Amino acid sequence: MEIRIVTGDITRQDTDAIVNAANSSLLGGGGVDGAIHRAAGPDLLAHCRKLRETTLRDGLPVGKAVATPAGRLPNDWVIHTVGPNWHQGQHEPRLLVSCFRESLDAAVAVGARSVAFPAISAGIYGWDPAEVARIAAETLAAGNPAWEESIEEVRFVLFNPSLTAVFEDAFGVSRA
Repeated sequence: MEIRIVTGDITRQDTDAIVNAANSSLLGGGGVDGAIHRAAGPDLLAHCRKLRETTLRDGLPVGKAVATPAGRLPNDWVIHTVGPNWHQGQHEPRLLVSCFRESLDAAVAVGARSVAFPAISAGIYGWDPAEVARIAAETLAAGNPAWEESIEEVRFVLFNPSLTAVFEDAFGVSRA
């Protein structure tokens, strides 16, 4: 599995799936969540509402992930995961580990060969970006046979060069 770290817009990635740093309502919000919902159009919201009416009546719990079709995005799937919110006392790294693991498991379940991640919980949810990057790197390094067999590329798409540098440092990527 190849790991790539880039600066860019997650809604413009040519991967099979993108991960949405969602809120538990699944009905859109700010930051990455809002950008993904805006770019995907009304079909994404309709799929999320259907989940809320059926299997996720109480919303998506922190650390869990669920896939929906991607609407107008260039991807086949959006994998929604709810990261821990530091400001609400959710300081347990295991919750963030679960976001990465469950998202990759969801990618395998829908047959995605490539997945793009944002910096889950590093924005408005207040986690230190270096901690998020470290947890992401450790989670991927720990591996999973299903991921190794199914997923060819995991791409971290960061919205600015300084965040990209933090992830490059955590993954041991040398910069020219």
